[in-house]
Amino acid sequence: MQKLFGEVGSLDKRCYEMYHLSEDILMEHAANGMASYIKANFFKGSSILIVCGSGNNGADGMACARILHGDYAVTLLFAKPPKSKMAQLQAQRIEALHIPTCHKIIPCDVIVDAIVGTGFDGSLDENISSILDDMNQSNAFKIACDIPSGMRFRADVTLTMGALKKSLYLDSAKEFVGAIEVIDLGISRSLYEGDTNWFLLDFEDMKLPFRKEKDSHKGTYGHLAVAMGEKNGASIISAQAALRFGVGLVTLVGHEQKEIPATLMYANVLPKNTTALALGMGLGNAFSDKDLDAILDNNLPLIADADILISSYILQILERKNLVLTPHPKEFVALLKLTNIADITVDELQQNRFHYVERLSEKYPHAILLLKGANVIIAGEGSFFVN
Repeated sequence: MQKLFGEVGSLDKRCYEMYHLSEDILMEHAANGMASYIKANFFKGSSILIVCGSGNNGADGMACARILHGDYAVTLLFAKPPKSKMAQLQAQRIEALHIPTCHKIIPCDVIVDAIVGTGFDGSLDENISSILDDMNQSNAFKIACDIPSGMRFRADVTLTMGALKKSLYLDSAKEFVGAIEVIDLGISRSLYEGDTNWFLLDFEDMKLPFRKEKDSHKGTYGHLAVAMGEKNGASIISAQAALRFGVGLVTLVGHEQKEIPATLMYANVLPKNTTALALGMGLGNAFSDKDLDAILDNNLPLIADADILISSYILQILERKNLVLTPHPKEFVALLKLTNIADITVDELQQNRFHYVERLSEKYPHAILLLKGANVIIAGEGSFFVN
């Protein structure tokens, strides 16, 4: 797994203070990283248009232009005049090389968005918005420097500096970031990165429950009871998924037996050899509080999903140990309200998924929370993971 950070300004500062690396050195490595990606993927002589803003993101773009100039047909477009100290310094360096500039998006093989980076906190003005629209219309391969500007630039790849940022993994960013690669800034990424409790899951982190025991039978691999409510299709699908994923026995528990697959069992009460519970999928109003009390009168591990998450009964469930909550955004908003954590809209949640996951996890640290979405967030015991 890889570390995720809300901001990297403090990590840059640590480089200055602990490793005696200057801002100019870090920027040079950022630019070299972008240039190396272009050199590795595009033939010499390819046309490269780099669109620069007024701050250090624009300065990264200018430094990249300087490195590529001579081997590639580089052109610069200034969305805004250089303003930061580093942007003005990089501008002097490219002027000395007479790198050509233009005033509108031109046909090219590669277009680099270096307008604003992760430090930008505001709204894009009309001129920059228009430039980004034109950039998105280009047929060129699109590279974002650090982060797509204002999450408006639709990148094929984002070359982010130093470490992975949480903002790259918002659901709303999914359409814009493309592939994500980290550029080292003059020291190993392991030294640049500090401590964090947020992580990005890699393929290697998946540990599947293979049935490796030879002296075994179906009862060796657990017995899941799934509450079957009004919309029985949801509970049947969940039960079948459990079987496919490795559970040995699955029983649907309900008031009346309906047509179910032959691979599943059915009962009116909780089987005595049950080892785990799943509750909420398609539940509707089929179970009274008394019914739920009977099913949950135990310390079995429980997955709480769907309808149970928007019921006031969830407040009793949240006191249990060995609890997994699996809401989608609308259900999570209802859960936040029921627990008096926040009264927000789904849109507000989607823009602040990390924050509200942390809020609920702080209040119920014993529960494992899995917030569904384009990027699934998993939280538990003070650690957070993005899938």
